Amino acid sequence: MVLTKSDIAAKINELGFTKKTAVDTVESLLEIIKQTLANGDDVLVSGFGKFCVKSKRARRGRNPATGANLTLRERKVVTFKCSGKLRNNINMKYDGKGSSTY
Repeated sequence: MVLTKSDIAAKINELGFTKKTAVDTVESLLEIIKQTLANGDDVLVSGFGKFCVKSKRARRGRNPATGANLTLRERKVVTFKCSGKLRNNINMKYDGKGSSTY
């Protein structure tokens, strides 16, 4: 299952906020995150994780469709590193046998 912006807004709406307020809140939060990352700054959400902007050097590559060699330009990418709390929460769910492992 994928969690979409609409799903997040619906969950906020269930907390008692109007649908418009919920949608505006989600949009505003995502816009703040996008602008912060675009400025080259990291976004840290305690208990969740950290979005980081990393620079990648130019490198040689290959077009998989044609096999032609090419140079990939220098670029920036966004990475995510989850917090220890989130990692523990995810790994705590199930042991594959239907029982919880804590």
